[in-house]
Amino acid sequence: MSKSLEEIDIHELLPQQEPFVMVDKLTSFDMKTTTTNFTIREDNLFVEEGRLDTCALAENIAQTCAARLGYYNKYVLKRGIQVGFIGAIRAFKVYVQPCVGDHLDTTINVLQDIMGITLVDAIVKRGEEVIAEGEMKIALNNE
Repeated sequence: MSKSLEEIDIHELLPQQEPFVMVDKLTSFDMKTTTTNFTIREDNLFVEEGRLDTCALAENIAQTCAARLGYYNKYVLKRGIQVGFIGAIRAFKVYVQPCVGDHLDTTINVLQDIMGITLVDAIVKRGEEVIAEGEMKIALNNE
């Protein structure tokens, strides 16, 4: 019997470890759409003057992709975590720089997944407000 999403420690799914973890929980998963949540804490490496740096939003999207892949590998395929790399970011727009204490929900939709390269469309929300969006290409290290 597999664990419910609420029971899964995000560290089981990610190649990243503290202090570089930019997602707290995997909240939904299927082969096309995955969502994570993340609460911005004051001690986050990417917080400056109470706001989360823009590059951390891109990393949050990448780690949502990693959580999707980690869940699929561990709980569906029953194998280890794979390391991926950001291959490209396109049409990335940040509308609001979030603050300490903000709760973010990041959703990725897989547009293409072929030969170890996954292209996703991503949206980062604070409540109902879209604060960032764009496309990201993740390439897997197959070693």
